[in-house]
Amino acid sequence: MRPQVVVVGASLAGLRAAEQLRAQGYAGDLTIVGAEKHKPYNRPPLSKEALSGHGPDVTVEALSASLAFRPKSSIADVRWQLGSPAVSSDLAEGLLSLANGQVLAFDALVVATGLRPRRLLGDTPTRGRHVVRTVDDAVSLRAALVPAVRAVVVGGGFIGCEVASTLTSLGARVTVVEPLPVPMLRGVGAELGAALRAHHEHTGLQVITGQGVSRLIGATEDAEQVAAVVLDDGTELAADLVIESIGSHTNTEWLQGNGLDLTDGVLCDNQLRVEGRAEIVAAGDIARFPNPRFDDIARRVEHWNMPGETAKRAAVTLADHLSGHATTTDPFTPLPAFWSDQFGLRLQSFGSPGLADTAVVEHGALDDLDGGLVMAYLRKDRLVGAVLVNVPASEYRRYRDAVAPLPLAV
Repeated sequence: MRPQVVVVGASLAGLRAAEQLRAQGYAGDLTIVGAEKHKPYNRPPLSKEALSGHGPDVTVEALSASLAFRPKSSIADVRWQLGSPAVSSDLAEGLLSLANGQVLAFDALVVATGLRPRRLLGDTPTRGRHVVRTVDDAVSLRAALVPAVRAVVVGGGFIGCEVASTLTSLGARVTVVEPLPVPMLRGVGAELGAALRAHHEHTGLQVITGQGVSRLIGATEDAEQVAAVVLDDGTELAADLVIESIGSHTNTEWLQGNGLDLTDGVLCDNQLRVEGRAEIVAAGDIARFPNPRFDDIARRVEHWNMPGETAKRAAVTLADHLSGHATTTDPFTPLPAFWSDQFGLRLQSFGSPGLADTAVVEHGALDDLDGGLVMAYLRKDRLVGAVLVNVPASEYRRYRDAVAPLPLAV
């Protein structure tokens, strides 16, 4: 019988895994399962162009179509099972159960179910609360953006700051609340985080750090409509909208009961086999794997280039298993990279700045980000990351190639 491969997750990682399986010569049956009803689309614009480039009456169908990836012709025969997420699995028996009651049999599995947003505690109020993860989320938020609306963005990470920038450009009065000392601390460190805060505040953004949210208050006339955010110190911030950008949960519940380490995503080896199981691989930001470019510690990486990188390697690993070929022993050493647009600044990052013990200014000045800045991140005097702010794209390759060059532990 023809082998049955099921890709669980219909975002970029799942799409690329399917395409790469075909590119590696896999010609058997292929099914892609997705929780959303939409085929794979580009998510980074959801916090930027998807909000600013459309009017309040944009539809989910129009937005998803504008952001949709164009699949390669090699997967024209793939079966799509959309709109019904995986809810459980029996890996030993090769069975996958969907929310609609359907059960799919598989010989091999690609885990690519990604993330979902964390939410603030408390079920009420319900209206006026938003996250930005899907096209449905973006359409809901865009429809709520009326002139001079008061918006509180809870979470000063990259997504939170991007949303704050976009909402400000659309005329909203925005406050960012971040419990850490500076915005984007984990991604860029204390020095650059403080410089970005100063730049953003200069544009009119209000930033409150060192405070979390203790509760939300509903309107007097309608308790289900959010009216204010209460901080840990008792401060009340009036809010017509609350955008919750406080991190993510990994979508691993459907894998429970199979003896896997799901502590933080899905534990994989360096070839993206799920705990050494040759017939199961993972791809995207759900995969926790060691990268010998840096060390031997398994980590998840949520940067924009990782779905494609991990999908390609996972497909090679799985195709080798299905064909009976020896699995490649070349170490998988991707260089994480991402970009962010905020308040007129373009940030480009290479490597893993969060692993550094020292950060130094390589070029430019922290008090003049508009003029261009390069921040170098060192761990034991080895360059493990670089963040470029308003640096021409023609310079990217030079800094990218300098970060964590190979070989180190390979």
